[in-house]
Amino acid sequence: MGDRNTELYFVFMNFDPEYESLRADRSKEGVEELDTYLSHKHDQLLAKLLPPYSYRKKSSLAIVDGFSVEITKEQAAILRSAKEVRVVEKNQEIA
Repeated sequence: MGDRNTELYFVFMNFDPEYESLRADRSKEGVEELDTYLSHKHDQLLAKLLPPYSYRKKSSLAIVDGFSVEITKEQAAILRSAKEVRVVEKNQEIA
């Protein structure tokens, strides 16, 4: 990521019927399948929109179909413009 000024952002995705279907299965296998599906989906979105090694995904969030990622302000604007994305918010740390 070099010396670019990155910050932590949360990215929340638009409605996805596959996510809703997988989320309904509360078995151990269902939870694992959902985690795998979301991680892959979020990785693909980042790879499609941002240059390799210019960001660092921190986690996928299964409860809300979202993820956290360290990116620049400019990269956040790119993610905001993606049709798959509902909201991109910078992390607000409370002192």
